[in-house]
Amino acid sequence: MANTPKKKFEARSIRSYLTLSFVASAFVSVLVFFGTGGTAQAEGAFERTAIWFGITFIVSLVSIATLALSVKEDDADPNKPRLK
Repeated sequence: MANTPKKKFEARSIRSYLTLSFVASAFVSVLVFFGTGGTAQAEGAFERTAIWFGITFIVSLVSIATLALSVKEDDADPNKPRLK
């Protein structure tokens, strides 16, 4: 088996943004589903949950991407002191 270098995990990948947004929206949709009666009030429960899932997914995705844009990349060597 050849030694192949592993790809360095990049925190700014689209996969991490989508994963965080999906987790946040899944959490909110579970809260909405069970908070509004769940299966006891089946009329409109799944539609309401799907709407909240979509809204939370879009809002959290835009928020995470906006916060990521506000952070500057740091290309400095971590082994060298910055101050002299």
